[in-house]
Amino acid sequence: MGFDPTTLRRDDYGFFGPGSPSWKVWTAPTALIGFQRAVVLEHFDPFLTAAVADSRGIYAEPRRRLDNTLAYFLIVAVGDGRTAIQASEHLMRVHASMTGIEPISGKRYAANNPESQLWIHVTGWHSVLKAYEMFGPGLTPEEEDRYWAECGIAAELQTCKRGDVPRSREEVRAYFDRVRSQLCSSERAEQGMHHLLFTPYGNGAGLPFAIGSRLLALASIATLPKWMRTLGDFDRPGIVDAAVKPLARALVWAFTRFGSYGFVKAGRFIAPMTAKLLEQHLKTGEPTLRETITPARARELYSLRAPVGEPAGYPGGDWVARSVQSA
Repeated sequence: MGFDPTTLRRDDYGFFGPGSPSWKVWTAPTALIGFQRAVVLEHFDPFLTAAVADSRGIYAEPRRRLDNTLAYFLIVAVGDGRTAIQASEHLMRVHASMTGIEPISGKRYAANNPESQLWIHVTGWHSVLKAYEMFGPGLTPEEEDRYWAECGIAAELQTCKRGDVPRSREEVRAYFDRVRSQLCSSERAEQGMHHLLFTPYGNGAGLPFAIGSRLLALASIATLPKWMRTLGDFDRPGIVDAAVKPLARALVWAFTRFGSYGFVKAGRFIAPMTAKLLEQHLKTGEPTLRETITPARARELYSLRAPVGEPAGYPGGDWVARSVQSA
């Protein structure tokens, strides 16, 4: 059973609230482009590549896995504090079992490792903003400053070390410069990246998803620097980028011309759970408290983690398992 979208925003406005740049960026049609970009970039971290390759989730059921992951990002951006905290705890619990040996270095990987979680978080938030800037209206300098501050708040739901999270465009650039020497590609990394960009029909993907991944790839590849495209072996002539950019901008404009419901309808074919969440976000009324909440306060009020000494069947876990299917 998937997430019940009617519970998206019961208690409060979540961490950011109406008018926030996070609400703008994460609910725009460009978020699909940015998300594909982000999950491809994750494979440049060899430890994440090992985790993805060993779990085989994106190969066995690509649409469900990717839809659930994007739904989680959207919950954090626009959901209330209770929903976001409990979804993040479920995700951390599932990730806790994802450990093994990374074959290039011979070192142990863990999906909840703070450095890997930081790479996932930064590439996710950076990628959706990049797509919003390239194919959408973009943010003002003031909104961008706030966006990166909100990115830092959202990172509190992961295992990231607070002091490592970049909180400005300059800090994001410094972060990418710092980790570039640690990034690499491999046979398994290329397999994962190409599978996400050009998902084959079958194995739970379905024809609409397979077609959608290729259409999105036309735009998402255009947002990537040359060295990443070369390293991942999916580079293409610059003339393709030049042709794709105006077409993608026109399609984004068309989807948003009459609000976001066109995006919702199209999204049902690629990411149905995410589309349900977005539709509920657009339709929902005011929450009980018309205010935002901090992750720390939301965790204090709504955490379902088992207290020390509680048995494994602590009842909170059942609610999360029913509410969100993990990526």
